[in-house]
Amino acid sequence: MGISFRQPYEANFILSAALSSYIEKGEECGEVVTISPVVISGCMFTAVTVKLPKTDFMAISSEKGYIACGAVDINLFNEKLKERGIIAGRAVGVRSIDQLLNAPLESVTLEAEKYGIHPGMTGKDALLLMV
Repeated sequence: MGISFRQPYEANFILSAALSSYIEKGEECGEVVTISPVVISGCMFTAVTVKLPKTDFMAISSEKGYIACGAVDINLFNEKLKERGIIAGRAVGVRSIDQLLNAPLESVTLEAEKYGIHPGMTGKDALLLMV
């Protein structure tokens, strides 16, 4: 069972707002998953942080694609998953959502390049091309 929305960005905003207050907590391990809305130039995006042993996974998504920390494998997307047309960028060495937004992308998928997204541009600029 799913929920459908007529306006994708409304869905993104509503879901982000609803989930931003939900943080899964373990008994002694603190926050595990954080989902929060991010607004850039009036456009809504969804940020996700997952606490993992000795690292964190971070991604910020739009309706078309996403940017993520160094844990994503852009080569896998370009080679083995090319038929999916994944629009994504990767920034390495980031430790927060703010850093992910402002860091230069280290690599991007072939599909992302079709949207004008390229290595070296900031995550924020890349996301705006994914709207």
